[in-house]
Amino acid sequence: MSGPTYLAYDYPLLSAFWTMLVFFLWIMWFVLLFRVIVDIFRDDELSGWAKAGWLVFAIVLPFLGVFVYVIARGKNMGRREVAQARAQQQAFDSYIRETAAGSGGRTTSVDELTRLSEIRARGDITDEEFRRAKELVLSGSGAPER
Repeated sequence: MSGPTYLAYDYPLLSAFWTMLVFFLWIMWFVLLFRVIVDIFRDDELSGWAKAGWLVFAIVLPFLGVFVYVIARGKNMGRREVAQARAQQQAFDSYIRETAAGSGGRTTSVDELTRLSEIRARGDITDEEFRRAKELVLSGSGAPER
């Protein structure tokens, strides 16, 4: 039995598969490393020294540091991320509400010109009346009377 023995890396297709797998795992490890670093800075419960310690541990011994951090503090990583996403959504919603309420009741010159254009399109006013009303709106004299 002196036949040649082939291993998985002797086949080009399997070699490409293993290369892609290792590349994918390497990228996933970097994603996990950056998520851990972001979580270290996001956590308000940690003191400054604890954050510095975890950061040094994750940078000096990256594989061990990330592994220990995920075991020790990984349970709350998702909770902190969800809390931050909710806070951002609430801030965005309150900004939208404030912006929408801020212009309520006041009509701007753009609103007046739009309304005048609609009135002219319906044929309720002539082109000359539209021109005069437009001049009044643009000069800031106030809203034209109907």
